[in-house]
Amino acid sequence: MAEPVRLNGLIAMHASFKSFRWLPVFTIGLALLTAACGKAPAPADAAATDARWASLGERLFNDKSLSSDGRTNCASCHRPSQAFTDGLATSVGAQGRTGTRNAPSLLDVAELPQFFWDGRESSLETVVLQPLTNPVEMGLASTEELVRRLERTPQYAEAFKPLGGVSGESAAKALVAYLRTLRSGDSAYDRFVAGDRNALGPDEQAGLALFTGKAACNECHVLQTPRARLTDDRFHHLGVNDDAIAGKVATLIPRIADRKQLGRIVLTETDVAGLGHFVASRKPADLAAFRTPSLRNVALTAPYMHDGSVATLNEAVEQEIYYRSLSKGLPVPLIVEERMQLIAFLNALSP
Repeated sequence: MAEPVRLNGLIAMHASFKSFRWLPVFTIGLALLTAACGKAPAPADAAATDARWASLGERLFNDKSLSSDGRTNCASCHRPSQAFTDGLATSVGAQGRTGTRNAPSLLDVAELPQFFWDGRESSLETVVLQPLTNPVEMGLASTEELVRRLERTPQYAEAFKPLGGVSGESAAKALVAYLRTLRSGDSAYDRFVAGDRNALGPDEQAGLALFTGKAACNECHVLQTPRARLTDDRFHHLGVNDDAIAGKVATLIPRIADRKQLGRIVLTETDVAGLGHFVASRKPADLAAFRTPSLRNVALTAPYMHDGSVATLNEAVEQEIYYRSLSKGLPVPLIVEERMQLIAFLNALSP
């Protein structure tokens, strides 16, 4: 309690002075007092600390010893060369176990308000440790097992020491710091918006006009400014694998009662996975609705949809047009040339 009293006394003393010649002296004294009270580190020190966290998080991300089989890491499903996806319909985790979900890209993941295809989590800090303990991902028995593995590895014990020591919270903080560094590079479209009118060719510009016009793709894949995120962060129905839950919803509801087990159940039971955003919201309108993915790097992230059931970008465009026509009650009449122009623009969304 002593420091606030001293600070208030200095402020009162300053108020009693009539001459502004005391202001520099007071300002210097206040700065010295602030430093003595142990306030925030200088920006350079903070940046160095952030870089240390991110570097440690990258090590965790790529460490196969943090899985139950010693052969699986986060990068197994999120490969940098494929825009942090894995090219599989549904990902394969430790012990060769296959899940129910297509691995989404991790680029720009820190910008998302909700996570996973069904939006069942809203905190990146909560999300990052879940794959480590999911039986069909990295398969550790618990967060406590993760901590034990880190503590008995001298390099980790030493690296975590200046950051407060090894704990589940510090491991999560490191992984989050690394994920925040994963950003999409500038695409031809970005350069076009920035003023390079030659960045997009004639077909790509025609595709952009279709994207924002007749095809109306931007209604869900929003072209925000100054930098487009190409998603509306909402959940939509595309009729993908609806038969997985047809006639089963009433019997599936008890399966999702325990929210702590949702991650495991969603990745192991296809019918529960088909419930979509309903597992988070419990609203009937959200049955079989899934998060709008960003279209950044879309040419690098096949196959598509939450279950990887659409193999190519051409097929994905066909399906989107079909269901957009259904939702509007009107056909979206794109001729073959226009569809190719639209795909040309989508290809221009990768660096």
